[in-house]
Amino acid sequence: MENKKIIAVVGATGAQGSGLVRAILNDPEGGFKARAITRNPSSDKAKELKEMGAEVVEANIDEKQTVIKAFEGAYAAYCVTNFWEHFSPEREMQQAKNMAEAGKEAGLKHMIWSTLEDTRKWIPLDDDRMPTLMGKYKVPHFDAKGEADDYFTNNNVPYTLLFTSFYWENFIYFGMGPQKGEDGELAITFPMSNKRLPGIAVEDIGKCAYNIIKAGDTYKNKIVAIAGEHLTGNEMAEIFTEVYGKKVKYNAVDPETYRNFDFDGADDLGNMFQFKVEEEEYFCTMRDISATRRLNPELKNFRSWLKENKEKIKLE
Repeated sequence: MENKKIIAVVGATGAQGSGLVRAILNDPEGGFKARAITRNPSSDKAKELKEMGAEVVEANIDEKQTVIKAFEGAYAAYCVTNFWEHFSPEREMQQAKNMAEAGKEAGLKHMIWSTLEDTRKWIPLDDDRMPTLMGKYKVPHFDAKGEADDYFTNNNVPYTLLFTSFYWENFIYFGMGPQKGEDGELAITFPMSNKRLPGIAVEDIGKCAYNIIKAGDTYKNKIVAIAGEHLTGNEMAEIFTEVYGKKVKYNAVDPETYRNFDFDGADDLGNMFQFKVEEEEYFCTMRDISATRRLNPELKNFRSWLKENKEKIKLE
């Protein structure tokens, strides 16, 4: 055990991080061990990871010194932020900066930064195709991560920028699952027109990240973008219908309608979907499914993921 290299996993009790911790623990001969970093080591999820064999370490990515300490002695670190916890792009960027600097100070040999596009490179702030939010963003939860890429690429620590996709778990935890409309019919609702949405199971993000680290120098100082499948709204609705045996339709609204839905972050997500529609070719081509499967041969498609998670999404 002592010869194993440590992978420090930020957000270890969250969606992406817990998937990576499990991938490490499920490969006892892989030469790595998991250090699960969390703000709350006494949480049920943290205790569960410890019982599975992970080292659990307390740190707060708002406080750089705690992250340096948590990274010390590790070979690699997986770095992720959660915009939806606080809705502050500036805080997210500071957290990324803290992690990048901590990795350098701790002497890491590889850092993976879970990132997304800075949409302002495609849709400048003065472009009125979509509203500017918070004064200086188009898609705040994308743009801050994309802007923070520089902290890792200019850090003199080997990095991988890992561009993720829409979590299919959003159908479970983010309120995006099929719901009955005024017509009494079940529907999923997106402002995606007839365009394809790259999606992935969060467990597969963790497996991809683990295999990136296992590959040694192969993915260092590179961009990797992943997806499990590219599906239109109609195709997702058809798969829901097939798996549940209940008719689910796709409700294609326009981005402006979506931006005005009554939940926190609707304007951000409305802009995000509009970006994905307008830049569909780029966004899907970037997230190549075959390349993702080569990285993670266990990659799930939407149908197999939905069958596994059927009980977690209640169709009323």
